[in-house]
Amino acid sequence: MKKFVLVIIIVFFPFISIAHMGHYNKYNKIEMEIFRNGELIGYNYYFFNRNGDETIVTNQLKFSVKLLGATIFKVEAYGEEKYKKNQLITYKSKTLQNNKEKFVNLILNKNTNMFKIKGSSYNGEASKNFVIGNWWNHKILQADNQISPISGSIKKQVVNFVGKEKINLYGKIYEVDHFTLKSKDKNLPKDKKLNFNIWYDRDSSTIVKVSYSRMGNWEYKLKKLE
Repeated sequence: MKKFVLVIIIVFFPFISIAHMGHYNKYNKIEMEIFRNGELIGYNYYFFNRNGDETIVTNQLKFSVKLLGATIFKVEAYGEEKYKKNQLITYKSKTLQNNKEKFVNLILNKNTNMFKIKGSSYNGEASKNFVIGNWWNHKILQADNQISPISGSIKKQVVNFVGKEKINLYGKIYEVDHFTLKSKDKNLPKDKKLNFNIWYDRDSSTIVKVSYSRMGNWEYKLKKLE
């Protein structure tokens, strides 16, 4: 169960805090559905609110995994990223994972020009160019480091381009770029390594699908853009 929990922590909120917010000006909401072994188990929604040169992106996530009719794993989470122009200035989140609370409080320190992080598993500073790990932000595909949106821990990653593909989601064909995202440290235990496939649509500037396999086959699929 510990391995299963770790995978969820790495993935669900699954990343350069410079987000190029102009790419998302036409969106108010991004809806993704979460599947495990082909079964719909929950959702991951992102909402965009704007006021002048400030943008707030809120993240709502909820899913549960059942075995023989009993719920064995359940997550409910809420996060809020605040940007001024393209720079992340604050982030906060609360997560309830099987009744265990996790959190992150992050702020850009104007004196040091660094992030100050207080989280359930990390307290300290980080570069202002690190990324909060959320699937709405395509900068995850350009980042060397991510900040866990659940606990505040810092992770190093390597992203590689696989090729161009066509995929069908909810009856719509996307021409996408396929990437892999993996942990930079190859000596990490297998259950702690990042190992994801990501499909990115350049036309909409959005990640349309994410998949990984561990304790089942998981998929995050873009259902709707508003």
